[in-house]
Amino acid sequence: MSERQRKHIEQLIEEREPARAVHVDDLQWKKIRWPGEWGKIAFHPSEKSPTEPLCGITYFEPGGHFPTHAHDFAQVWYVIEGECECAGKTYGPGTMVFHPDPHVELELRTEKGVTMFFAQYPGPNTGARPIYAERFDLEERRDIAEEPTLV
Repeated sequence: MSERQRKHIEQLIEEREPARAVHVDDLQWKKIRWPGEWGKIAFHPSEKSPTEPLCGITYFEPGGHFPTHAHDFAQVWYVIEGECECAGKTYGPGTMVFHPDPHVELELRTEKGVTMFFAQYPGPNTGARPIYAERFDLEERRDIAEEPTLV
């Protein structure tokens, strides 16, 4: 590495925020908006970090589900264990699913439960950010009919 490259890297390190890391075992399960859904949220957008992805682990207990709904942000799922069905397809461990921006998530159901890593982030088409408030870390879930993202 040249001296110029080294100095440039050192400058970037000084100017930019360092990486942050959390361990999933240090996070608490929190109620999320869909029936039977729980989550451990590692990172989420805030006033201080508006472009931070909304990501963590989500678990749908047996019988958990969500209806067809739409989002303007992008999203990725990775199935860790269990399985779920969406639009007649079964997703099991090792399956990665990409939802571009904007997108429609078709109804999801799980008979035995499913655990997934998810990451929601502003997509290049809409620039829309994921929504954290009133969807994660809930005291009580609203009735599905009251959810704003239904199509």
